Amino acid sequence: MAYDADRDDADRDDADRDDADRYDVQRYDFDRVVDRHGTWCTQWDYVEDRFGVPGLLPFTISDMDFETAPEVLAALRARLEHGVLGYSRWRHADFLSAVTDWYVARYETAVDPGSVVYGPSVIYQVSQLLRLWSAPGDGVVVHTPAYDAFPKVLAAHERELRGCPVGDFGELERLLALPDTSVLLLCSPHNPTGKVWTRDELTRTAALCARHGVAVISDEIHADLAHAPHVHRPWALHGAQDGRWAVVTSASKSFNIPALTGSYGIVGDPVSRDAYLRALKEADGLSSPAVLSVVAHIAAYREGGPWLDALRAYVRGNLEMVAERLDAAFPGLGWAPPEAGYLAWIDLRPLGVDDEALQRELIEEEGVAIMPGTAYGQAGFVRLNVGCPRSKAVAGVGALVRALRRLR
Repeated sequence: MAYDADRDDADRDDADRDDADRYDVQRYDFDRVVDRHGTWCTQWDYVEDRFGVPGLLPFTISDMDFETAPEVLAALRARLEHGVLGYSRWRHADFLSAVTDWYVARYETAVDPGSVVYGPSVIYQVSQLLRLWSAPGDGVVVHTPAYDAFPKVLAAHERELRGCPVGDFGELERLLALPDTSVLLLCSPHNPTGKVWTRDELTRTAALCARHGVAVISDEIHADLAHAPHVHRPWALHGAQDGRWAVVTSASKSFNIPALTGSYGIVGDPVSRDAYLRALKEADGLSSPAVLSVVAHIAAYREGGPWLDALRAYVRGNLEMVAERLDAAFPGLGWAPPEAGYLAWIDLRPLGVDDEALQRELIEEEGVAIMPGTAYGQAGFVRLNVGCPRSKAVAGVGALVRALRRLR
């Protein structure tokens, strides 16, 4: 059935308890609802593709329902007013210094601008580095549950995914020690769990990879969304200076600009870096970047910090609201907000509900689309995207609670 917004009016009233000191609500109105219908929006306009029903209220693909930072929008408008959108470049001081200065300011990490590369997307970079550092049939270690793009890209390149449960270092070492394991594909912070890897965990992982000669590709696209007191540490702090490692990332998650395309990487090994850039330019013809993405990255990293900090505090409030509602409804569940991001990875196994039955309730009775854990290889979970105005987040957790209560 269609989603009935009126059912959650009372919950929306409760949502007005936002802590004003957590973010500048006057400057950045994250409560404002932006209608995304009719914009070719994957999450809203194409929800039927995945869930089989149109018009569902979506909490799905990992983009947010907020406008990007006003500083980014102003920079984009200024570039469009110039009027000429010809071929462009990314390898210049404006872009490179924006990236390196961001790493110094946010992560106390010095990055050699000569080690920075460009890519149209993070997954494109992963694909190219897999080609460089592994061969068909090789094993690639991935922490599970896994971001759903990872199994797809590994299958497309005929690499074998070797799943290691998050936090199981015994299994991690066993898999890295296999003679045909070539790469660790790390997700840092981890998607979908939202785990922020500690200094000790990353140091231990780096030592294991070095011991067994395994290259590391670290997808750090959610890095800017780590919630205090958790601190993201770039793999650039842990990889050998000129070893086979790469950080692949983008401002697209933290500043909500994925439709502009564009990403960048930090590649430790000069030989691998040169090979990557040759493939980018000569094999794939991608030497001219998406210029609006370059503009947006520079503006985000130069001027968007206050907006990002306010966004993270607002999202944290959404996650805490989800925790409160779940605890009130199911005290034994014990769910706590993730350490990073806006994706609530919720373990429902203590409730003993059937995954398929829950999806039917959510779709047919509540009119909402919430990602099942099976999409990431883990039954008994859901992934609820709360990168949205508080009113929508309240509606989503309300629908989930009602569906779970009926099934129990």
